[in-house]
Amino acid sequence: MEDHQIQKTRTGLDRIARAFDISLKGLRAAWLEKAFRQEVALSIVLVPLALVLGRSWVETMMMLMAVGLVLICEIANSALEAVVDRIGPEFHELSGRAKDLGSAMVLVAIVLCVLAYGGVILGHLRA
Repeated sequence: MEDHQIQKTRTGLDRIARAFDISLKGLRAAWLEKAFRQEVALSIVLVPLALVLGRSWVETMMMLMAVGLVLICEIANSALEAVVDRIGPEFHELSGRAKDLGSAMVLVAIVLCVLAYGGVILGHLRA
C-alpha cells in the first residue's frame, strides 16, 4: 500500500501523530517559499505589536487572526501553484486564472490585515 493509502487505515494516536508529521512536512515546504518567509518575518513584528496595541482581547485577537489569515492564504496559494505547475509548464488560460485567484486571495488577506491594524491604531489616535 502507498503511504497516503496507509494513512487512511490508521486510527487513534498513531493517526494523529502521523497527521502531525505530515503537517510539519507541509510547513517545511511552505518555508521554502520566499513569500511565506517574508510574511513570517513580518509576523514576528506584527504579533508583538498586536499584544501591545490591543486594548481588549477582541482587538488583540482581531490583529493576531489577521496575521494568521495571511499565512494561511500564502500556504494555500503555494499549494495551488504547486498543483498547477505539476500539470505542466505550458500556458493554459485556466492555469493562469487559478494562479491569479490564489494571488488575489493573499492580497485580500493582506488588505484585511492592514485594515485590522489600521483600525486599532486609528482608534488609539482618536482616543
